[in-house]
Amino acid sequence: MNIVFIGAGNMAEAIVAGIIKQGVVEAEKVCVTDIDEDRLAHFTEQYGVGRSSDNAAAAAQADVIVLSVKPQIFPEVWPDIKTALKPGALVVSIMAGIPSTRIAGGAAIRVVRVMPNTPALIGEGAAGIAAGEFADDSDIAVAQKLMAAVGAAVIVKEEELDAVTALSGSGPAYVFYLLESMLEAAEKMGLDSGVSRELALATVIGAAKLMKETGEAAADLRAKVTSKGGTTHAAINTMEARGVKESIVAALLAAQARSKELANG
Repeated sequence: MNIVFIGAGNMAEAIVAGIIKQGVVEAEKVCVTDIDEDRLAHFTEQYGVGRSSDNAAAAAQADVIVLSVKPQIFPEVWPDIKTALKPGALVVSIMAGIPSTRIAGGAAIRVVRVMPNTPALIGEGAAGIAAGEFADDSDIAVAQKLMAAVGAAVIVKEEELDAVTALSGSGPAYVFYLLESMLEAAEKMGLDSGVSRELALATVIGAAKLMKETGEAAADLRAKVTSKGGTTHAAINTMEARGVKESIVAALLAAQARSKELANG
């Protein structure tokens, strides 16, 4: 299949790098468009893909069009692309907050929406994939194959994408916020910055891997390391007293609500 990426941003690069590295698509079958000639040159030199500054011309040759522009750019670039689509082309959107119905615009266009996250840049992403009205199982399979090249890819309903955005789309920021807090505490306790960074990163990565590999619930794993009267118990009691869990839950619900607001314009 011929794939064109409309927009040469970081997420587009992550996917292009992943699908070529994993052999999902040959480089000569991939084209990237953008108004930034330096970015296009980078894609050509780094990955051997085609390039174009003409969105419509590139889209006209594509079996799959990946909309990887910022949502606010969509109204500007989409009309020409939509007119140029060849019959049966699949549109995969990684734009946040733009519903498939808005992309289709009343036409029977096959649209699959994807909500990725930034760890896709190192092949460790998490993406939710949802079919629009006219997309079928084969379309979902294509999108899933593309995103699996840069991490985990799960199928959800489109109405669940706001929750996916709140959980995994924005999720890396929550982890960075936790690490930021841990490192601030380490500094106050007098630990060397290099030592504290190494320990904090290893702790977060190790805890995540432990939960993934054991399949145990987060609450159960937490209980196993929280001996009554111990140091962990003192820390967890402080967090509970200050409403940390409630604040995190409220934060994700706020992110979901904002995603819905953006989708509704």
